[in-house]
Order: sequence, then C-alpha cells, then structure tokens
Amino acid sequence: MIVDDDGRNVFALTSVLEAHGAEVRYADNGRDAIAQLEADPDVDIIVMDVMMPEMDGYETTRRIRETMDMRSLPIIALTANAMEGDREKCLAAGASDYLSKPVSPEELVARVRRWVVNAEAGQKNGG
Repeated sequence: MIVDDDGRNVFALTSVLEAHGAEVRYADNGRDAIAQLEADPDVDIIVMDVMMPEMDGYETTRRIRETMDMRSLPIIALTANAMEGDREKCLAAGASDYLSKPVSPEELVARVRRWVVNAEAGQKNGG
C-alpha cells in the first residue's frame, strides 16, 4: 500500500512497484489508509509519506502499530524535506525503514523486497 497525498508520487511509486510484479493499492491520507487496513488487512508492506494533511505519516504509523496491533507490518517512511533527525523521528513513530525523496527506483525496489522477504521468512518461522 502506498499512502501519499500527491497523485504524482502515487503514480511514480506505483509504476515502479508494478513493473516489478507488485499489486499496489493506495490511500491519499492516513485516515483512509487506516480505514482500508481495517476493511482488509492483507497488506505486505506500506510506503508511507510523512507529510500529509489530516493525519501525517508519523501519527498514521503510530496508530497502525498501536491501535491495529500490526507491529510486524513493514512500513517504509518517505519524506521530501530530509532534515537531520527525520530518520530517527520516523523510526521512533514505528516505521521499519526510511527513504528521502526523490526516491531512487532501484533503492525503493530493493528496500521493499528486503522487507517483504524478511516478513515472509518471519511468518514461515512462526514469527
């Protein structure tokens, strides 16, 4: 799932991931992402924009982790305004990983693959 309020980002990220065989759904804000997860929690990974209206990526990530009890769902935080301390702030909110925009397509695919493979391995091993 891609969570981003900018349609251009959603299009670019979706295009990259679909070219590598991923099935992508998206939400344009944190509230919609949570509603979608409540309706259908079958998601392998979330690519989460940090700066969004209504509910930012930090709060959305916290709520997914705490209220939905999805501690093992990989969440990659994305931010356009990479400032010192952003990575730590994203990880403290519950993100699994962090990338700054503009995102290299190769790096995005590599990170998504790494997290999905690790999550699948954990499930097979009873984790």
